Amino acid sequence: MPTLPRNKLVGSKWTAVVPRNREKHFLVLRWVEPEDDSPPELLELEAVHSGRRFTLPWRELKDASRWLQGWKRASEDSG
Repeated sequence: MPTLPRNKLVGSKWTAVVPRNREKHFLVLRWVEPEDDSPPELLELEAVHSGRRFTLPWRELKDASRWLQGWKRASEDSG
């Protein structure tokens, strides 16, 4: 898996390998700032289809079995 530069994650587009609730394409909105002085570990994502927002540990985006970088169509997912 290629490295994910932390400074370029905000604004990036992602495709869920296994969509849920017809939500497949997501946009990274922002880093969620922790309450202490530690570096942020959570990202806020928004589903393009529904507008639903949720947080996700940024390292989970490295898991190619769950996430693909960019917005992919079904025919692109397998190759």
